[in-house]
Amino acid sequence: MKKLDMLEELKKNGMKSTKHRVAILEILTKKDQPVSAERIFFEMQKMEVSINLSTVYRNLEALAEKGLVTKLSLSGDNRSVFEYNRMVHRHYLICLGCKKILAIEHCPIKGYEHQIEKETDYEIVGHKLDLYGYCPQCRKEQSQI
Repeated sequence: MKKLDMLEELKKNGMKSTKHRVAILEILTKKDQPVSAERIFFEMQKMEVSINLSTVYRNLEALAEKGLVTKLSLSGDNRSVFEYNRMVHRHYLICLGCKKILAIEHCPIKGYEHQIEKETDYEIVGHKLDLYGYCPQCRKEQSQI
């Protein structure tokens, strides 16, 4: 995503286009999986953008509130990870050992969602599914202990 597009996205969502927000969006658009605020903070330091970790968190929360960024809370961990909202519906496999995150590209519960709508007369506008377990590498390491 080009810097000009990021500025336009921020403006369209009623947000000021600060250098911090633009840098955060630049980092997230280059990532193929969600990353922590700490990782974004370190990448911003590499880019020589002066910022506090608390400012990274504040900006990520504001971007998530406006729908520009997706926030994923990890079960059993007090931290969250973030990704640029590409408006693609995805679910995730999350390793409880190494914290690796793998996107599931297809939606395994779309049909079930329609069934629930029929049974309850609710209009379902979205859902979230995150699956937790252990990746092959962590299982292999665990079996060697």
